[in-house]
Amino acid sequence: MPRLFVSPLRRVTREGTRNDQDLVAVEAPLTIEVTAHGAAPQSLGIFLRTPGDDESLGLGLLYAEGVIRSMADVAATTLTVNDDEASATLRVALAAHVAFDAAALGRSGIASTSCGLCGRLTEQLGNRLPAIENEIGTRFQETSPDLVFSLPGRLREAQTLFEETGGLHAAGFFDHTGAPADIAEDVGRHNAVDKIVGRALARGHLPARDRILVVSGRVAFEIVQKAAMAGVPTIVAVGAPTSLAVQAARDAGIRLIGFARDERFNIYS
Repeated sequence: MPRLFVSPLRRVTREGTRNDQDLVAVEAPLTIEVTAHGAAPQSLGIFLRTPGDDESLGLGLLYAEGVIRSMADVAATTLTVNDDEASATLRVALAAHVAFDAAALGRSGIASTSCGLCGRLTEQLGNRLPAIENEIGTRFQETSPDLVFSLPGRLREAQTLFEETGGLHAAGFFDHTGAPADIAEDVGRHNAVDKIVGRALARGHLPARDRILVVSGRVAFEIVQKAAMAGVPTIVAVGAPTSLAVQAARDAGIRLIGFARDERFNIYS
């Protein structure tokens, strides 16, 4: 499936205008349907994402929602790509022992690239997050700030699609030495997190208690929620956190670092 789109444009500068073209990140809908044993398919909604690794996105989302806890909970995944080669439908069949009720998740409608919680009922935001068992807490506290200084740059080096378009977010898992374990790009930052969580799930690497989650851009509640469900003890963000993100990180025992750029950062929790 194409992840880049060639768009004609008019470039305007002080010297004048000219016709040209540019690469644009593809944003297309992914419908996710879940089937429990013996039941009709239930829709989780329509998610706007960058095509590619849709199975991991779906698995990461279901893990973050608490629907599945291991690949033993998944019987099969089927991806059907539409004629436009960008929009698609992902069908996840759950194992016989897994119960599922889409209405209980409170999701409906369309989740935009900027909103990982769109379609969620507001009262569900107060649900208690799992506490993190931090296996690298002391080791991370004793690590030089140079580690944190280096992480955004290492994430940026792996953003090949951003290099071409300037229009994608990224999320990455790093170990305590700063080595990248996995990185994903997507027009939605929460989608990128779902993709690396889904891949970690498929590889048997969850909970990710020995990983640092690094994200481009800001950190809102949904990123902290996904990290907490995945057991990630530390989040490093290039941008700012929101108030809900800070409170959620404190509740879950997650170390939340923001504004990690230009050899500085802030520790919020």
